[in-house]
Amino acid sequence: MVWNEKAECMDREEKEKLQLERLKDTVKKAYENVEFYKKRFDEAGVKPEDIQKLKDIEKLPFTTKADLRDAYPFGMFAVPEEDIIEIHTTSGTTGKPTVSGYTKKDIDIWGEIIARAIDMSLGTKKDRIQNCYGYGLFTGGLGIHHGGHKLGATVIPISAGNTKRQIEIMQDFQSTILTCTPSYALYLSEILEKEGVNLEDLNLKSGIFGAEMWTEEMRNELEKRLGIVALNIYGLTEIMGPGVSNECTQKKGLHISDDHFYPEIIDSDSKKTLNDGEKGELVLTTLTREGMPVIRFRTKDITSLNKEKCDCGRTTVRMSRITGRTDDMLKIRGVIVFPSQIERALLKMEGLTPNYQIIITRPEYLDEIEVQVEASPSIFSDEMKEMEDIENKIAKHIHTEIGLRVNVRLVESESLPRSEGKAIRVLDKRNLME
Repeated sequence: MVWNEKAECMDREEKEKLQLERLKDTVKKAYENVEFYKKRFDEAGVKPEDIQKLKDIEKLPFTTKADLRDAYPFGMFAVPEEDIIEIHTTSGTTGKPTVSGYTKKDIDIWGEIIARAIDMSLGTKKDRIQNCYGYGLFTGGLGIHHGGHKLGATVIPISAGNTKRQIEIMQDFQSTILTCTPSYALYLSEILEKEGVNLEDLNLKSGIFGAEMWTEEMRNELEKRLGIVALNIYGLTEIMGPGVSNECTQKKGLHISDDHFYPEIIDSDSKKTLNDGEKGELVLTTLTREGMPVIRFRTKDITSLNKEKCDCGRTTVRMSRITGRTDDMLKIRGVIVFPSQIERALLKMEGLTPNYQIIITRPEYLDEIEVQVEASPSIFSDEMKEMEDIENKIAKHIHTEIGLRVNVRLVESESLPRSEGKAIRVLDKRNLME
């Protein structure tokens, strides 16, 4: 069964005709209502009427996260502010966050694409969705919430954290679908095991996991530990939120709702469009978004596209699992972290040198961060208790800055490696490749 068979199983020729029609409308709306796009199109010498075929999208300039940040807060809205009924933002890790505004129609579309994702994940209106994504300005929690309602399922809006309560609800409410980051799902499975909870006493059948990169090995472990089908969801605040794409049970790529989002793959350096099957940077254009149309947004996520019909019957284009990013942004336990944030926290404290190194590992299933920082001779001590107190104080500063707990280890001055070129600040020892 397919949630929206007409849209998800549409003939490719018919789909491309629809995409072109919607692309023309989106470009016209952006040009006429968003000053940023009018200026950028004029600079590129392109007008809305120049879009006569899908290939013409390559004439349009790209949009970047920096562009959206510069438009903070409402400079990218294409409708009067009174028509915006919901606002979400990114975490604002490098300054101002990017803002995403939604009209009632946009929320309906968001609900539709999430309903498709839940349907791909064996969901029906008879299911109980334990939604462990965070609610608030983050798009994860409310995105799943909107889609659950659209599908007609029962949503349990438990949000993130409070693990023992999560397990209690899982048992008492007999949740059937779990939504959270894959690393948190594995942590839940460990607590279930420690608490002696028998999987036969649970009613879980599937999980919708995203917000961080994860491997096939992680999927296998999740399915074994929780007795579920574990599927990947993808999205980003700038485009809509979660639900831009989702795996079906065939697990052969994530189906993009390409009647609402037009995908391209480009070479990050040359910015040239690549062919289907070639791996590069994913670029997305909204085709139906009303409140904030976004054209050729550079996601910096590395993937490839497959337009062949899936064995599930859907004809929507599929993207391969994200295997990396083109910048230095880190995703730790579903939270976006930049090395500059940690540096900012360190430099707020006295007695530390500017030399540090961030080491990221995944000893089991949860990411761990260790920050090694050189202490000046004035604070370096042979007293273990004194050093631990300083390390704890630094860890609290970093936690305030990034929202994650880290391990801090003070090291002697000049003990960390030096470089004549760009300093190697991050050692990512996780295996995030397929």
